[in-house]
Amino acid sequence: MTLLAAATNESLADLSNKLVYASMAVYMLAFFAHITEWVFGSRSKVGRTAAALTAARAGAAAPAVQVRTKGGGTAVLDKPQVVTRSAAGTRDVPDGPGAAGGTEKGDLYGRIAVSLTVLGFLIEAAGVVSRAMSVQRAPWGNMYEFSVTFSTVAVGAYLLLLALKKNVRWLGLILVTTVLLDLGIATTWLYTASDQLVPALHSYWLWIHVSTAIFCGAVFYIGAAGAVLYLFRDGYESHLEQGRTPGRFRTSVMERLPSAASLDKFSYRINAAVFPLWTFTIVAGAIWAGDAWGRYWGWDPKEVWSFVTWVAYACYLHARATAGWKGRKAAYLALFAFACWIWNYYGVNILLSGKHSYAGV
Repeated sequence: MTLLAAATNESLADLSNKLVYASMAVYMLAFFAHITEWVFGSRSKVGRTAAALTAARAGAAAPAVQVRTKGGGTAVLDKPQVVTRSAAGTRDVPDGPGAAGGTEKGDLYGRIAVSLTVLGFLIEAAGVVSRAMSVQRAPWGNMYEFSVTFSTVAVGAYLLLLALKKNVRWLGLILVTTVLLDLGIATTWLYTASDQLVPALHSYWLWIHVSTAIFCGAVFYIGAAGAVLYLFRDGYESHLEQGRTPGRFRTSVMERLPSAASLDKFSYRINAAVFPLWTFTIVAGAIWAGDAWGRYWGWDPKEVWSFVTWVAYACYLHARATAGWKGRKAAYLALFAFACWIWNYYGVNILLSGKHSYAGV
């Protein structure tokens, strides 16, 4: 009976590995579909969006974006929303039409990319479940399992925002690219065969503490992506204000992104929404440490950098409410906070030693 159970667990572990690789293949197809979406969009008349920008600056209502149809007519695809820049020095600029750039064919490839992303997510989620069944525990006992679950949650959060009718399809290309990078690192350098945990990890707090840490990291990543794109878009809008003419490629890409104000608000709202859960993650870890090691806080490297990350995000949220620390300064602080989270995961786990080192790679 024991041999049969071992064989079953081994088969489930092998199935999990195959599902992870299959999800990578589907994500790769989604990556190419997103590239095609942006390419077809760049062939559209960028001047249409530029006219919308000019009209918005003049105080006129932003027109609906029209797309070319095969019959030679036009159809309404999207309607830019005029927003006001949240940083000092207001700038009224509408959101761009999206990665499709206002073309029907670009929008078609965008929908294909999203469909492939959904399929990749389902396959990867099945791989996580198979891994859990093979070890009969929470599937995040080492860096490999954490990385695979992290990318699954990140994609799931993105798809949830799409399901809620949020304008986030512009995030798709960046998302699948980083997910492929994450899974490539996980399968190449971080892979660990399925095994049981050390006694200290046999606790229901594993489900609570680590799951919330994964969720927070995945959502923080989405907020960081918004902050990066905000910096690019804000620089582009500044050039336009100064009367400078950006290159054709830059214009094509930047004018199909949301406005700097929208990206700024998006990043802030994402980070603000998940910050309380990150606070709970640290508290839950302290309680678990008290149960496992008899002390709630011991200045272990993982504990220290979790707290540093918390302080960085707390400073970011405080800076948002402080005059002079909005816009680019706040975005840099948000990226610094996420860099602390990344260091806490990769750097602390691999380069530093402490009580959390038993997780290994």
